[in-house]
Amino acid sequence: MLTKRILFLTTGLYAGGAELMLLRLLSHLDRQRFQPSVISLLRLGPVGAKIQQLGIPVRSLGMEPGIPNLVSLWRLVSWLRRNRPHVMQTWMYHADLLGGVAAWLAGHIPIVWGVRHSDPFTQGYGPLTVPTVKLCARLSRWIPERIVCCSEASRQAHVAVGYTADKMLVIPNGVDLTALKPDPTARDLIRQNLSIPSEAPVIGLVGRFHPQKDHKNFVRAAKLLVSMRPSVHFVLCGQDVTWDNRELSTWIDEAGIRAKCHLLGRREDVPQLMASFDLATSSSCFGESFANVVSEAMSCEVPCVVTDVGDSAHIVGPTGIVVPPHDAPALAQAWERMLDLGREQLLQTGLRARQRVQSHFNLPAIVERYQTMFDELTTLPVA
Repeated sequence: MLTKRILFLTTGLYAGGAELMLLRLLSHLDRQRFQPSVISLLRLGPVGAKIQQLGIPVRSLGMEPGIPNLVSLWRLVSWLRRNRPHVMQTWMYHADLLGGVAAWLAGHIPIVWGVRHSDPFTQGYGPLTVPTVKLCARLSRWIPERIVCCSEASRQAHVAVGYTADKMLVIPNGVDLTALKPDPTARDLIRQNLSIPSEAPVIGLVGRFHPQKDHKNFVRAAKLLVSMRPSVHFVLCGQDVTWDNRELSTWIDEAGIRAKCHLLGRREDVPQLMASFDLATSSSCFGESFANVVSEAMSCEVPCVVTDVGDSAHIVGPTGIVVPPHDAPALAQAWERMLDLGREQLLQTGLRARQRVQSHFNLPAIVERYQTMFDELTTLPVA
């Protein structure tokens, strides 16, 4: 059987949700059928090192963020001509554009674009992102064979800005249920480590400090909930989510809830941390397409309260509560409604949440959808 060469071209390999989904896909790809390799436009980050540990070749074009580089484009074309892949799968806008041009110049290599955002024209992106999206929309009729969106919200948003609808398909992000699962010891252990009373309800937020994640609205809602339920604690982790972050710490201090908040920064034990929550939350206000942290918390049997951004409402389905973004009272009231269920009913809700992930977002099934697509695009051997 022919082993098909699949080149994954990504904008970067840092620790974002898109990059981690690429890592999950590569870790479960059938190496009997496919021979993967990875190229990053930017310098290799921590996810790049983890991909290398899988025995998958990883290279970098060495580009700098926000600086177009024709030399790097020609280097990519040269690599493609020397070791022509059967399919190139690109990952995020800038890789879509650069990879699409390079695949065409190298000899019409079949290419699949990867779209990971739900509202590309909103705030919070680099200065080249909007022009890149507009150009991709124009080129989408000719360059990609398929355009994979990780959410229905993403598909609809990109069709609306001009992407070719008949090439688009939705393959949601998958969750490895063997790695993300309930941990009966986590609840007590995390509370002991953070000096949280054993019976205190804990609400968690996992995400880097960025306008998209809307930590400010989370803090406003937290202040409201503390006034209704003084025993509650909040555990937050992610890049720059520390007390050294003056903006975040000022919001918390102005709300008068420093004693209730635990800022942990970037963590390597996120599955265990999530498993210790009574509730998990996504408070994002824009740009979220498929919120990995929601499906991950659900996999740990933790119910979720989410803002109605991207596909978060679809992810939680009947197991969670959905509120509008930027609405702190609605978020606080949803937390209160969930906590009013009591411990036993929360546990039952969490069990249904994990079952929903297993039915809709189980990683092996998601990976097989990618593999089926690669097979469809490689019916003829590549010279």
